[in-house]
Amino acid sequence: MKPNKSTKLIVALAATAVLASACASNRGDDPYAVAVGGSGVGADLASSTSDAKFGTLDSPCGEGDATGATDQGVSDTEIKIGFGDDRGYVKSPGLNKEMSDAVNALISWCNDQGGINGRKVVGTDYDAAMTQANSVMQEACASQFMMVGYGFAMDQTAEQTRVACNLVSVPGFTVSPDAANGPMTFQGVPFPVDYANGSQWFQMAEMHPDLVNDFDVVNSTMPTIISSTTKIRSIAEAAGFKLKDCGVTLNYEGESSYVPFAEKYKECGAKGIWTSRSASPSELNFVKALDQVGIDPIFFGEATWYGATVSNWNKDTGLLDNLNAGMTFQMLENADKVPAVKKYVDLVSEQGGKTALLGMQAASSFLLWAAAADECGSDLTRQCMVDELSNIHEWDGGGLHAVTDPGKNMPATCGLMTSLKGNTYAQAFPSTAGEFKCDPKYLVATDKSTWGTELGADRVSTKYQNANVIKPQS
Repeated sequence: MKPNKSTKLIVALAATAVLASACASNRGDDPYAVAVGGSGVGADLASSTSDAKFGTLDSPCGEGDATGATDQGVSDTEIKIGFGDDRGYVKSPGLNKEMSDAVNALISWCNDQGGINGRKVVGTDYDAAMTQANSVMQEACASQFMMVGYGFAMDQTAEQTRVACNLVSVPGFTVSPDAANGPMTFQGVPFPVDYANGSQWFQMAEMHPDLVNDFDVVNSTMPTIISSTTKIRSIAEAAGFKLKDCGVTLNYEGESSYVPFAEKYKECGAKGIWTSRSASPSELNFVKALDQVGIDPIFFGEATWYGATVSNWNKDTGLLDNLNAGMTFQMLENADKVPAVKKYVDLVSEQGGKTALLGMQAASSFLLWAAAADECGSDLTRQCMVDELSNIHEWDGGGLHAVTDPGKNMPATCGLMTSLKGNTYAQAFPSTAGEFKCDPKYLVATDKSTWGTELGADRVSTKYQNANVIKPQS
């Protein structure tokens, strides 16, 4: 299948959004999956401890006497969950591999303590390879109890299948509107279509109050970026910005020269530029053009600008020493100050995995799932999981990120700002590393025209709803 323009965009967004486990083995004739866990993971419980913690979170894992084949994928001894990423996508090998690395590590950590109430967690590590998300979901529908901590860039192709088979989901991230507000979906860090965390814009206004009339947003020919830009403009206005309109629209497929567009920003007097794109080669060429015309505006973007791709590029050029990126997660650089980040880094590194922002997102969602599963005890059913997850309204993954409300699918009202110097990131705001700044005004209701889906009164997408969808009973 040849990726279209939208596919290319999603690759770029997912790749920087912000595995092979030693115990992995082939999963029969399923070409998309690798099974992990079972008797090979955590079989030696000598080091098991009932008071283990993940940062500030008491471990939801441990020994117990849970029994019963209570639902698909659940037995007296095991709980089968699916997870995964797009690491096999040929145009971007290893795409989001850090997500599976994180879940693999946490399955081992959990099983070393005795599993969930004594049931071992057996994970199936799927590779959606970008274009195979629906095939993966069909496989998962036939065998898994739930999907946990995964991230498929083309999740819109699998959402109808997931909902139809009542596969309850705790993803690490979602991309499409129907998945972001999907039925039976709960995220450690929600990203709904109807509300947004606008902390980065409010914090930028605090950092540079003299520049609130001097920022502009880079426009694009890509429909999904157009929608994102419309949403960003409304958030910036809510934060007190009066954005310029320098008339710059970049072709998503690239430009033969970015200098004429950089000249427009120079003539317009832009001292700050927001981009909704990730750090693609085209976007970095645009940054070079800004330097070529002799301007050095603040370059501003989402957490997708926090990562090794950007820092390695800047090490050689220095052209992004003016970069700021907003985040609701703790920085990896703050591991010595934030126990949860250190725990995440240690667990993944011990298995030779990759640590990155999306890995922390996957870790948070796994822990959220495990906390709900622990509460269900022997009565581990999808209905119980939906009931428990819908009642979790304060969640920070043990300190990995700002507090969110998974039960109501609401984002955080906190954030921090990063900066880059050479190849080193640091926290720029608030001034104390490891701390967030929180404010209710950071939560911004978005315009309905930007949602991309119809929501019911419960703020759940109506597109694939059916009479059998599992809904909270408590």
